[in-house]
Amino acid sequence: MHPHAETLWRGPRWTLAILLAVLGMLGPFSIDTYLPAFSGIASSLNASPVHMQQTLSAYLFGFAFMNLFHGALADSFGRRPVILWGLMAFTLASLGCALAQNVTQLIVFRAMQGLSCGAGVVVSRAIVRDIFPPTQAQKVMSQITIFFGLAPAIAPIMGGWLFVSLGWHSIFWLLTAIGLALWAVNFKMLPESLHASQRQPFSIPHLMRGYWQLCTDPRFLLLALASGIPFNGMFLYVLSAPAFLGELLQLQPTQFFWLFVLNIGGIMGGAWASGRLAGKMVPKKQVRHGLLIMLVISLINLTANLLFPAHALWAMLPIAIYSFGWALMVPVVTLQLLDLFPERRGMASSLQAVVGSTANGLVAGLVAPLVMHSAIALATASLGLMLVGLVSWMVLHQRWPDIGREN
Repeated sequence: MHPHAETLWRGPRWTLAILLAVLGMLGPFSIDTYLPAFSGIASSLNASPVHMQQTLSAYLFGFAFMNLFHGALADSFGRRPVILWGLMAFTLASLGCALAQNVTQLIVFRAMQGLSCGAGVVVSRAIVRDIFPPTQAQKVMSQITIFFGLAPAIAPIMGGWLFVSLGWHSIFWLLTAIGLALWAVNFKMLPESLHASQRQPFSIPHLMRGYWQLCTDPRFLLLALASGIPFNGMFLYVLSAPAFLGELLQLQPTQFFWLFVLNIGGIMGGAWASGRLAGKMVPKKQVRHGLLIMLVISLINLTANLLFPAHALWAMLPIAIYSFGWALMVPVVTLQLLDLFPERRGMASSLQAVVGSTANGLVAGLVAPLVMHSAIALATASLGLMLVGLVSWMVLHQRWPDIGREN
């Protein structure tokens, strides 16, 4: 922790949670606002469905690649400069998307958005642990997840309304304005939480030793898999929203928000419960509860889709319950991962994000196009992704049973 952590943020804890959550919200917000406009963008730019999927994959792979460096840079130069430069780059990339004249340009600028917006997601997690001890950090992380959940609920509503009212370009003009506003707010309010004495040397050999240390530690890899892969069990449905909601459930673009509202309601509920349990329940048990909820609801979801045709009255509810389970366990797993290497918290957060976002990119580019047109295939893939996290956690606690026993 910062040696003067108690003086860095004098306002209520929840106000810092909002500031950091908004930084984390930028990534999913940039995805969810333009999903309702997929068909309109394709028509306007004469783009095929494959090209449109590439606008999403380019963003996610750019996000995954740059996440390798956001945290390492923040460990060397401080948290604040990395966030401010990332926000400025995101703003310029969003401007490029708004002015794109063909799908190739859109893909390029979407990749640039992905390269830049991960700074807030990665560095904000390190800031929490820089300032707060474990139990308080779990509460703050849970508050961040609650506020973070608002973005996917609001984004498709705003995106659908802007698309219908002003055309798809207006979505990226909105992202440009948001990027500029966030830069101004963080320039004025964001504290530097990494003390000068705690900064790591910025040299290639030192960075390579850090990457090697983390990437060869099986505890780190298993925790990263346990936190990052199950997320895709619900994210798969978000990525497949145009087909799942439009084709299978026969909803209009302006009705897409129902999936996001239910999904984010689950995330916010799970995060609230996680914060309430901080310091009251052993972290290991809390993670186990979250994984059990996801496993049971995934099996119910698959069974229901095998027995009945997918219908809007019930097909989105299992996704919301799954989201609750994920949000219940992920703040705990994230803090355990960050505390494995306190001196390289930024790098650990980076590599955790790399695992998750690489999985997101693979699911977006490979899995979603294969399963999005079948409710049974979607449920099966979602269960499979959840099982990766479950097995990772089981292996971890079979070999290192002491992890997660104490706050």
